[in-house]
Amino acid sequence: MMTRSQAKKFSHLYLPALFICMLLASCENSLNDIKKIQSAEADKPISRSTDVDIIYSDSAKVKAHLTAPLEIDHDDVAKPYKEMSHGVKIVFYEDDLSIKGTITSEYAIEKDKENMIEFHKNVVAKNAQGETFKSDELIYDETNKKLYSNKPVQIIMTNGNIMNGTGFNSNESLYPWHIDQSTGVFHVTENQQGGVNP
Repeated sequence: MMTRSQAKKFSHLYLPALFICMLLASCENSLNDIKKIQSAEADKPISRSTDVDIIYSDSAKVKAHLTAPLEIDHDDVAKPYKEMSHGVKIVFYEDDLSIKGTITSEYAIEKDKENMIEFHKNVVAKNAQGETFKSDELIYDETNKKLYSNKPVQIIMTNGNIMNGTGFNSNESLYPWHIDQSTGVFHVTENQQGGVNP
């Protein structure tokens, strides 16, 4: 059993020490909370833009027109990028402003340093010849003015023929194009069967 003097000594020595321990533990938790908040803030995009409408030009000539309902800029990272998570459409133009091709997709990322746009999810591209290209991915290399995909692609031609392949590449106009490991469904008329007699 503690005497009164021992209790006083205990309260003078141990209670402050206990209080300091609690304070340090509290500070540590606060520092951890601050670090978590800072980390969450660092992951947030720098800015958001709605109803995005961008004209790309070269030598004072309009080359492409991009529209998107929402664009999120991630500028505060090693490789800055713009995210278009609510869909995107880009139209490519000839020098006389006639349309040479269009691309739409549900999602896209524009990589600033790499100078490319990656289109993902329900990508549909069309060329001036009326051919339609479908894939889950299409990459636009702005520097080399090339379009390509390393994912399965389907091309629907104006006559109804369908080609499928494991990859695809072309220029901005989507013509001419090359498809890898192609298979297809082709409509053949009697005249095209080589004059087979009944």
